[in-house]
Amino acid sequence: MKKLYKKKFAPTDIFFVAVNLIPLWGVWFQGWDAVQIFFVYCLESVIIGFYNVIMMLLTTSVKKKDVWSNGGASTMVSGYGFIIFFIVHYGFFLAIQMGIFFSFSGIENNGFTVGKFLEAVSQFRFTADSPPAVWILFIFIATHGLMLVKDFIITGNYKKASLGALLFAPYARVFVQQFCVILGGFMLQFGAGKIFILIFVIVKIFFESVLDYQKIITESIEEEKAKSLQP
Repeated sequence: MKKLYKKKFAPTDIFFVAVNLIPLWGVWFQGWDAVQIFFVYCLESVIIGFYNVIMMLLTTSVKKKDVWSNGGASTMVSGYGFIIFFIVHYGFFLAIQMGIFFSFSGIENNGFTVGKFLEAVSQFRFTADSPPAVWILFIFIATHGLMLVKDFIITGNYKKASLGALLFAPYARVFVQQFCVILGGFMLQFGAGKIFILIFVIVKIFFESVLDYQKIITESIEEEKAKSLQP
C-alpha cells in the first residue's frame, strides 16, 4: 500500500493544489455559480484528453510502435492505433460524464448531445468582464499546457514514455468525476452546491496530487509485459 502514495509533493503538485483551491474559495466566499464551476471541471477533462493526444503523438513520432498487452499476450502496435483507441474510448466516457452532469445540473434535461455541448461551451467567451468560470477555464488550459511543455517535452520524457501508460493516464480523473457528478447532482438539486464543490475538490486533490496513480498504471503495464514474455 505504501507505493500508492507519493513520497513528497513536487512543485507542480503544490501548484495544482493551489489552482484547485481557487474555485473552492470562489464558490464558498465569493458567490460563484457552483454549476458553472463544475462544468469547467468537466471541460478540464476534455482539455487533458486533448493534451494527452498531443503527448501520444509526440511519443509516436519517436517510438513509432509500442507493446500492446492484453490477457498475458502482447503485440507491437502502431502509436496511431493507441491514439485512435484513446480518442474513441475516452470520448465515450466523457459523453457519459457530460450526459449525467447535463441532466442533474438542469443545463439540459433531455440528455447530452454534441450540439448541446458545443452550445454550452460557446457561452464561455474571454472578455474583460467574463464570469469567474471562464477565467478558471483559461487557467486550466494554460497550466496543463505549460506542464506538458515543462514535464514532458523539455525533459525529453516523450522519447521514452510508454504509450500504454499514456493511454490510461487520464482515466482516474474521469472515474472520480463521474462518481462526484452523481453525488453532486443530488446536492445541486437541493441547493447544496457549496458542499458539492468542497467534496469534489478534496477528492480531486487526493487523486491527482496525493495518490500516485501514474506509478500504479506504469507498474501494472510493466508487470503485464513481463508476463507476456514468460514462456
